Amino acid sequence: MTDTLQAGGVRREDRIKVWDPAVRVFHWSLVTAFAVAYFTGDEAETVHHWAGYIALALIGLRLVWGVIGTRHARFTDFVPRPAQLQAYMRQMLRGREPRYLGHNPAAAMMILFLLLATTVIGVSGWLLTTDWGWGSELLEELHEGTVNITVVAIVLHVGAAIYESIHHRENLIRSMFTGYKRAGK
Repeated sequence: MTDTLQAGGVRREDRIKVWDPAVRVFHWSLVTAFAVAYFTGDEAETVHHWAGYIALALIGLRLVWGVIGTRHARFTDFVPRPAQLQAYMRQMLRGREPRYLGHNPAAAMMILFLLLATTVIGVSGWLLTTDWGWGSELLEELHEGTVNITVVAIVLHVGAAIYESIHHRENLIRSMFTGYKRAGK
C-alpha cells in the first residue's frame, strides 16, 4: 500500500491530522456523559450523579489540554477576537465563510458556551446534593434551565456541523472520529 491509495474517498496525502486523540476522546466522552445524565435524571439518581461528575472531570481535563495540548486543541488556536467573530459572522450570513482547518470562530464560541453551560449544570447539580443546596428551588431552576438551553445549543451545534460538512464538502462528524480533515482548501 502506498500513500496514494484512497482511504474513505480521500487520498492519504490529501489528509491532515487535526484532532488529536485527547480532543476526540473528550468530545465523544462528554457527549456520552451528557446523554447518560440527561436520560437518567431522577429515575437512576446514582448514574445521573456520576455522569455529571464525569462530565465535570472531562471539562477540567479539556481546560488543561486547551492550554498545553496540540495546536488545534489549544484555545489560543481557535478562540477568536471579537472583530474576527464579527467578520466571520458577516461572511457566514452571505454564505461565503471560509473553511477552517481547526474550529471556525462561530464553532469556537459554541464550544466555549457548551463548556461553560455543562460546568454550570454539573456544579449546580452537585450543589443540589449538598446540605447548602438541597431543596433550593433557585438551584433546581438554574440546573434544569441550563440543561434545556444546552440541549438547544447541542442541536444547533450538530446542525452547524452538518451544514459546514455540506457547504465545505467535508464530513466534520467523521473527522471527530478519525482526527483527519482534508488538507487543501
